[in-house]
Amino acid sequence: MPAGPTSAGKSARHPLHLVDASIYIFRAWFSLPDSMTDGNGQPVNAVYGFSRFLGELLQKEKPAHIGIAFDESLTSSFRNEIYPEYKANREPAPEELKNQFSICKAVAVAMGLPVFSSNRYEADDIIGSIAAWWRERDGRSIFVTRDKDLAQLLRPGDEYWDFAGRRRLQYEGIKEYYGVHPEQIADFLALTGDSVDNIRGVPGVGAKTAEKLLDRFADLEALYADLDQVQNLSIRGTARIVNALTEHREAAFFARRLTRIACDMDLELDEDSLRWSQPDTAALDTIYGEAGFGPALAAEARKLAKQFQ
Repeated sequence: MPAGPTSAGKSARHPLHLVDASIYIFRAWFSLPDSMTDGNGQPVNAVYGFSRFLGELLQKEKPAHIGIAFDESLTSSFRNEIYPEYKANREPAPEELKNQFSICKAVAVAMGLPVFSSNRYEADDIIGSIAAWWRERDGRSIFVTRDKDLAQLLRPGDEYWDFAGRRRLQYEGIKEYYGVHPEQIADFLALTGDSVDNIRGVPGVGAKTAEKLLDRFADLEALYADLDQVQNLSIRGTARIVNALTEHREAAFFARRLTRIACDMDLELDEDSLRWSQPDTAALDTIYGEAGFGPALAAEARKLAKQFQ
């Protein structure tokens, strides 16, 4: 497999970019007009936006190692097995977007990027499992996303990069921005609930209360081991909060099973499986031509491919 443009002589200690593909596909779908269609009248706005995003990311970073994680389904993850209502409040993706997801995946493959997906694990879990494997080999990761959930994966040396928002956070910056340490985000969401994923939290515990609780207690275990101490915190209505936490203890721990990212997927990985390889410009020409994008994106792809020569 050809080496990436900056990978010669480098080891796993160099950063691994892990990209949450769905975030950027949906962003393109909502931000670009669906009047962008191919010759058959099918929308290609998400494909165009995602292709531009990948091109800009690769041109800017020139990563030696990278992984692109895609979601397969909203209803087939292991979380649905333990909680059928998980994400049940979300409308299914329209057919016009589903078709674009498969094209976006083809674009990523043609760009020479390692692509990962699973019908049982979500993109977050794929990213978490790859990051854990990389970390065991003394590597640091850059999480390219704008999903707060993924911030829980950061450890010292890692980075959270909201590419579209132009915000880059180090491990130490997560608490300042989100109110809790990375390791506490799953606990935070278990307490407050996550309406986006249809996860119930502890009634009456909002974001500010959860932040204060987790500022005092490291996690749910520590909180429930010393619940009486909550009454000594500077939080309004501590008696009510203690009662709510007591009544909904089982629900809080159950919710954390849903909010905690799985980092133990059985993936066959080595450094080469995470290496950016030479783009297939002929395949990209075909995809972009069928989409009617014109020559600009194809020219960018050929520019990227020259880095491997």
